[in-house]
Amino acid sequence: MLAIVPQVFVKATTVPQISKRQFSKCQLTGRQLWGPLWQSIRFTVVAFVAFAAAECVGQTTATGEKKELFAVVEDRAFVAKFDQTEQHYVVMTPHGFTGDSAISIMIALHGHGSDRWQFVRQPRGECRATREVAAAHKMLFVSPDYRARTSWMGPAAEADVVQIIQALRKRYKIDRVIVCGGSMGGTGALTFAALHPKLVDGVVSLNGTANLVDYDKFSDAIAESFGGSRAEVPEEYRKRSAEFYPEAFTMPLATTTGGKDDVVPPDSVLRLIEHVRKRNENVLSLHRPNGGHSTDFEDSRTALEFVVRTALAREKPQE
Repeated sequence: MLAIVPQVFVKATTVPQISKRQFSKCQLTGRQLWGPLWQSIRFTVVAFVAFAAAECVGQTTATGEKKELFAVVEDRAFVAKFDQTEQHYVVMTPHGFTGDSAISIMIALHGHGSDRWQFVRQPRGECRATREVAAAHKMLFVSPDYRARTSWMGPAAEADVVQIIQALRKRYKIDRVIVCGGSMGGTGALTFAALHPKLVDGVVSLNGTANLVDYDKFSDAIAESFGGSRAEVPEEYRKRSAEFYPEAFTMPLATTTGGKDDVVPPDSVLRLIEHVRKRNENVLSLHRPNGGHSTDFEDSRTALEFVVRTALAREKPQE
């Protein structure tokens, strides 16, 4: 049975495994789970959310049997150094991992309007492929809120992801760090890699944009995240546009784009790919001329496998 470990702070004491029957009753109290830590807080809401997430991280075998992809699902909270607010991320631990051996990380960044649970629970091709590839390679699966629904990898979101990586490095023996995402998350993956190339060993962008200077959708959300409009803080938009920093992409890179995508047009990513290829041979571009704003399971898996396998096979640069 999949062990669900809802957590408020990573420092919290070990939580006992919770049975499916207990979840269905939704009658667990804080006293039963946390002892003196949360003596009177009801656990019903968190338990329901964690259980719902667990129901979506399984894989159906050829015989129809459902196999859990990960051993443990944890919802973690932390105090952000950026502004002292409480932020969250989900960690899914592969089967057989004890914490003593080195492990690589798959960081999955959700799209606009979603949160940390999108890549954990949604059955859509991009999300399912990310879970399955991470599980197949025995990777730690990490899905951050990174300021949730309107992130666009602004300064606060960027700082949170850096903090999460630092926290994971303190807790585990981290080998490779792969950053991926879809739509806004695909944009965020490119932005984060351009800003912090030494923290990233591979990047997968599914239907993202590489140019936020020219991108004209979700303007209000992006302005809120970036601290102003293009006219007010033009340097922030350029700083977070990966197209202007192709030299940062020395790590394996894979992108998926659709020629008929009118939500996040593909042009800037295709230009970025063209420039990165002049310096980096470990690049894969899956462009579908008739494709829209989504990537199917097969293309998502192909992109992810390319980056993960290439990153794991490369000699790790000296830090």
